This record gives sequence, structure tokens and C-alpha cells, in this order.
Amino acid sequence: MARRKKLYEGKAKILYEGPEPGTLVQYFKDDATAFNSKKKGVVDGKGVLNNRLSEYFMSGLNTIGVPTHFIKRINMREQLIQQVEIIPLEVVVRNIAAGSICERFGIEEGAALPRPIVEFFLKNDELGDPLVSEEHAIAFGWAGQHDLDEMIALALRSNDFLSGVMLAVGIRLVDLKLEIGRVWDGDFQRLVVADEISPDSCRLWDIDSSRKLDKDVFRRDLGNLAEAYTEIARRLGVLPSNITHAVKPHVIN
Repeated sequence: MARRKKLYEGKAKILYEGPEPGTLVQYFKDDATAFNSKKKGVVDGKGVLNNRLSEYFMSGLNTIGVPTHFIKRINMREQLIQQVEIIPLEVVVRNIAAGSICERFGIEEGAALPRPIVEFFLKNDELGDPLVSEEHAIAFGWAGQHDLDEMIALALRSNDFLSGVMLAVGIRLVDLKLEIGRVWDGDFQRLVVADEISPDSCRLWDIDSSRKLDKDVFRRDLGNLAEAYTEIARRLGVLPSNITHAVKPHVIN
């Protein structure tokens, strides 16, 4: 498929005009970032792996009735997706204490939470993606109560599905970050899971060793990020045929 007009470039992906109205082509880059882009690097093959992994997870959600923007994978780095209006809130589901929740509440990393906890964060790099309440979202017009209820339902169903998928291959889903988009049909809207689902947007730990297999490897300098992502793809049986070995990331300070 011929490359179309570039519409947007983010930290890990580029969006191009799609072949049909209401579609986009999503391209996965090899760039890795952390701490709101204060740490940057290039990890050879990362985009290929995340494209395959996001395809696998999104297709699975579609199959069980959780709507997503994913239509099909085009090639090793590109997907055809439905164009959506992204709600400016990241939805995080936490199963195990890790990351900012440990800092906020003094919880030890690795502690099991009493139930999956859903949190909302405003998508704003300049503000550091702050934690917000449902009251903030409604008061400032980012989402209505019905939207928030549906976003929570989509996030919990996605979390249940992905937890089971990862458990079957010996990996624990610690937490999951989702973006949700609106699809309009005249005056009516429906919400779908959008952006991507990959080790960039989840924390994934090996069940036996608690070894991290997600972007924390890059954040904390814990080893080779490509090897970690390759291990996930290998266990799930979606390892691309042209990725035969992992390579070390090139980090830019």
C-alpha cells in the first residue's frame, strides 16, 4: 500500500492518511522514550515487534466483543486503523503495585492490589500527564459520566482478557494503559480501544522470576529492551520471521 500524507507524528508512531475515508495508516517507529521524552533511544526492531504484538492483542479484543480501532496489519510496521477522536485521558488499570502508585501511596512495588484499580491521567506531556478524578474530567469537559463509565468497562474487560492471555505464557500483567477513541455515526457515538497495546503500554513481569519484560527495562537500564520484547513475542507465537535476534538499543542522553 502506498504511503499517504503524514497527519501526525508522536513519540512511537506516525499516522498517515488512509486509503479510504475514515481510515488511517499507523506506522510503528523504533524510537523509545521515557520520563516524558527526557530519555530517548532507538531500539532496532522495536516497531516491528510492537506492530505484531498490538495486532495480536487488538485482534483478540475484537474477537471477544471489545471494540477497537484495529482493522488489519498491512506490513511489518504498518496497520490500517479506523480514524477516531481520541479522548484526552489515559486509562490505567493496575493489578500489582508498580510505578507512580507506589510513590503516591508508599506501597511496596510488587504488592498485590485488593482488586484492579482504574485511574485516569490527562494526556498532556507539558504537565507530566497528571492524575485526574472523574469530577475533573466532567467539569473540564474531557469526558461525560457515560463516557467514563464506558471507558472503565472497556478497560476492565481488556484487563481481564490480557491478564488471561499473558498468564497462559507465564507472564503477569502488572498494569495496562489504554487510550479510548470516539467513533461517530451521525449524532451517535461509540467508544473503542485505540492507539496501541504493547509492552510500551503495559508492565509485564515473568511469573517465576519477576523479571521485567516491558519498557521499564529501558526506563531503569535493566538490560536489552529488544530482547525483552522479543521474549514476549516468542512466548505468544507472534515473533516476526525477520527478527531472529535482539540487538542492543542506542541510547541518547
